[in-house]
Amino acid sequence: MASSLITALTVTTPHTITKPRLITDGEQSGLLDVLTKVPDPRDPRGIRYPLSAVLAVAVCAVMAGASSFAAITDWLHDLDGSARVRLGFGDGVPAGTTMWRLLIRLDPALLTSVLAGWLQSRTRQSVPAPRRYRRVIAVDGKTLRGARLGDGRQVHLLSALDTTTGLVIAQVIVDTKSNEITSFAPLLDAVEKVLGTLTGVLFTADALHTQTGHADEVIARHAHLLVQVKGNRPTLFKQLKQLPWAQIPVGDRTRERGHGRRETRTLKAVTVRTPGGIAFPHAQQAVRVTRTRIVAGKTSREAAYLTVSLPAGQALPRDLQTWIRHHWHIENRLHHVRDVTFREDLHQARTGNGPAIIATLRNTAIGWHRITGATNIARATRQANRRSHDLITAVTSSYPTTQ
Repeated sequence: MASSLITALTVTTPHTITKPRLITDGEQSGLLDVLTKVPDPRDPRGIRYPLSAVLAVAVCAVMAGASSFAAITDWLHDLDGSARVRLGFGDGVPAGTTMWRLLIRLDPALLTSVLAGWLQSRTRQSVPAPRRYRRVIAVDGKTLRGARLGDGRQVHLLSALDTTTGLVIAQVIVDTKSNEITSFAPLLDAVEKVLGTLTGVLFTADALHTQTGHADEVIARHAHLLVQVKGNRPTLFKQLKQLPWAQIPVGDRTRERGHGRRETRTLKAVTVRTPGGIAFPHAQQAVRVTRTRIVAGKTSREAAYLTVSLPAGQALPRDLQTWIRHHWHIENRLHHVRDVTFREDLHQARTGNGPAIIATLRNTAIGWHRITGATNIARATRQANRRSHDLITAVTSSYPTTQ
């Protein structure tokens, strides 16, 4: 870094945006067809029930609101004979212990990949993507508070959510002897497996992931990174905080009112040109978001600092404002729903891969209801439970995406 903090500041201004690569979908396969890709861990000599049938029931039951392995079995046993046949069963159905023993032996990362790919293929754009459309994936972790291992430690999962579709693209189990930082690269691998390529994708993450290695990993895959900066990176935080923000014009401002409060979010973005640039690898812009809240006549104000690897011409202030807000979809539209609608923190699944498997099923259920137009997931699950035949028809149908 030069002795002078800033040699030049370039305020973000509109530039010409190149047209993004079009993303096309293949055929929309039925759920039973897709689930045949999941390897069966059982000895072939003792198989009585197809794995695809067991998994299809688990997926449908959670879509209908089942919040535990026992509830999944109950939902299956409540189905009539024709519904069971359509899900791949013959004369009999497995007992609850059989279902449970099989599901907890599956590979959760592979199951997530298969189900995420299936949901991706079922998602179609109702309108053409905007000219400046960019796929934005939010990364965040969640502890399953009720799922404790034998030594008392809790299971922690790191997820990647497509903020446009609301689908969980990938999910990995965080090593109990480590933390989310070491799981970031495996999560990128899982996302790339589902999408095929990460070129042009923007990843957003909280301050924990403001890591040099993360930035290098993302850029090496031709993707981009938008991260918040806090005290865990003191040099970078000090640099961003000391920029002459008062001299920088406002790039974007939004105002919202609701829940008894008024909130104004003011965003400023600049390109810092010094011999050393921003003190974070591949960072192209420094961003400050000032949040002003008025609640019951009292005003509070806080500032958040971020960096992004996209240059000003590809990340305008209004884009940055949207991406930063959408990052919290992973908390509000995924983790909160799993806790409230599916009572995840009360569920005490802890054997084998059970915690990760049931979390994957919940992610799939939420994603399915999102892409089918539901805005209230709890209501959607109740409706699916009342109309089990309609649900089975919808998930098992197969048809091309093109008309």
